[in-house]
Amino acid sequence: MVDSWLAVNVLVAAFLSYLVTRILLPQITLMLSGAGFVRPNFRKEEIPLGAGLVFFLSVLVILTIGKLIDLVSTKVFVFLFAIGAMSLVGLIDDVFGSRHASGLKGHFRKLLIDRELTTGALKALMGGIIALMVSVEIGGGTGLNKWFFILVNTLIVALSTNTVNLLDLRPGRAAKGFTVFLLVIAVFSAKGEELVYAAAVTGSLLAYLPYDLKARAMMGDTGSNVLGITLGYFAASALTVPAKIGFLAVLVGFHIFTEKYSLTRIIEENRFLTYLDMLGRSKGSE
Repeated sequence: MVDSWLAVNVLVAAFLSYLVTRILLPQITLMLSGAGFVRPNFRKEEIPLGAGLVFFLSVLVILTIGKLIDLVSTKVFVFLFAIGAMSLVGLIDDVFGSRHASGLKGHFRKLLIDRELTTGALKALMGGIIALMVSVEIGGGTGLNKWFFILVNTLIVALSTNTVNLLDLRPGRAAKGFTVFLLVIAVFSAKGEELVYAAAVTGSLLAYLPYDLKARAMMGDTGSNVLGITLGYFAASALTVPAKIGFLAVLVGFHIFTEKYSLTRIIEENRFLTYLDMLGRSKGSE
């Protein structure tokens, strides 16, 4: 059970982050459009890319306030490093990325065989290092057990980040996937301060969601990386060991599956999945 004081902090963090995002988001989308940072969405319409930058900015504001009034501990700096660094790596991919390679296998094939560093490979390599640093700080166990925990946590953080990235192919899909995974983790987690961090991200996502569902802006890797590493950090920090192993198995299975099959095609061929995918989307975003 979540104690009452923690529950209040969670609700306040989500609400304030929602408000901050509502204030910042219109200005950020105008800034992106004014700078010509627009890309065609899946309907070939030019819309702002990288609007997910608002997630990091809003959460930074809220958690800084939380630290100023001692509602969160110094652990918050690890989380802010994680989402800030991954947002930056995502922004690099959004700005400089091309689609000459796709999937982890495609990017690493380019790197190892063609000796060409793609932004996707850079994102994967830097994401792995960020995940490792976060996992070292999360800690757990001693001796050989310490290295086991570091390995498991690193894989969870890295694969969680890429999972949300893989979902971000249609309006609202990444947000829905993030929410489902977050709820599952919350059910099986030891309730703690990490819930406040996740709530701040969720509040920002809720304020951004109408833009995404109506295909008025794309969060890009700048935003999906923040959602993904939030899931990874939350899982690595708060799940029990058996739950971590189970979650990691799900992540590995998901990645193997999506390397072989098109997730979008599977969704389109299943009536129930199509309904969930279209939920909240206007007819113009089909």
